[in-house]
Amino acid sequence: MKIFENIVNHKINNITGEELMKYAEPFKLDINKSQAEKIAKYLRSKKVNIFNDQERVILIKEIAKVAGPETAKEVNKLFVLFTKDK
Repeated sequence: MKIFENIVNHKINNITGEELMKYAEPFKLDINKSQAEKIAKYLRSKKVNIFNDQERVILIKEIAKVAGPETAKEVNKLFVLFTKDK
């Protein structure tokens, strides 16, 4: 499943704010354009591996600073969906 992990991480590490807004809608993540841009910028700058629990925890804490704890919690749920069957 390493190839799946690489694909998911690549997408997350190269996402734009616009793409993030598009993906947030079907999952009912409540983020605005400014938050999406800040989150995407952070994701592009850190090259996070969401399959690594420690890295994901740090990422979620940073998202909470930008978008609030509730949004970070929802984003974490989404990441867990992606990573649970690794």
